[in-house]
Amino acid sequence: MANVLDLRGLSCPIPLLRTKEALPSAGALTVLVDEEPARENIMKFVRSQGLAAECREKDGDYEISIARP
Repeated sequence: MANVLDLRGLSCPIPLLRTKEALPSAGALTVLVDEEPARENIMKFVRSQGLAAECREKDGDYEISIARP
């Protein structure tokens, strides 16, 4: 099962920084955020690292699934 990082209620850059910290020790990671800038920044960073990422939106929250290819 993937690790879940619930970062809803936090503003950038905190969600991005916490995602960066969690990635090295996680094989797969699910990140929950509720702000569009946080979603955009995390998606850009993850893809720049060569990782696979998928985002789903539900009721104003974003669920970003990150996996190593």
